[in-house]
Amino acid sequence: MKILLHVCCGPCTVYPLDVLRQEGLTVDGFFYNPNIHPFREFRKRIQALEELAARTRFAVTIRREYGLRHFLRQVVFHEDERCGLCYAMRLAAAAEQAAAVRANAFTTTLLYSRYQKHELIRSQAEAAGSRYGVPFYYRDFRQGWQEGIDRSISMGLYRQPYCGCIYSEQERYDRRWRKLTTEGTERTGG
Repeated sequence: MKILLHVCCGPCTVYPLDVLRQEGLTVDGFFYNPNIHPFREFRKRIQALEELAARTRFAVTIRREYGLRHFLRQVVFHEDERCGLCYAMRLAAAAEQAAAVRANAFTTTLLYSRYQKHELIRSQAEAAGSRYGVPFYYRDFRQGWQEGIDRSISMGLYRQPYCGCIYSEQERYDRRWRKLTTEGTERTGG
């Protein structure tokens, strides 16, 4: 069975790729992530994926156009629903690609992360699969979280410190923003 694996980055691909191959599946990759910000981060993630692909003989199609404008047009004024909108964009593109390459099914490395919304990913992927006539192949890859981290570190792959979007970047690095969201009000003074 041929499966298309939507990949968000190299490190998150390590464990799911192994699992799918161990299941006897032929796995091809597809990188489409218009959410990633800034452009340098986008390029670093592609480079890490290319390094992994070369080491593991993993055929991957990479959409190299920087899609930040498209992403932002979808989520601005809908920031509280941004993850679902982002999943929908990426998984629809993956389902469309799976149909184009005549894959028997598709899945995503988003299901590897402990921080992603698995039920929302699953429902978005099933809807995209239905629209493009390709089944979604659900696997919960979270049990391999630490194994994937350890292996990606041992390979020397670039590991990103946040999900990828401009909002997650702020959540990761902006201490003032985190303080405001946890306290609900801004403190003033020194």
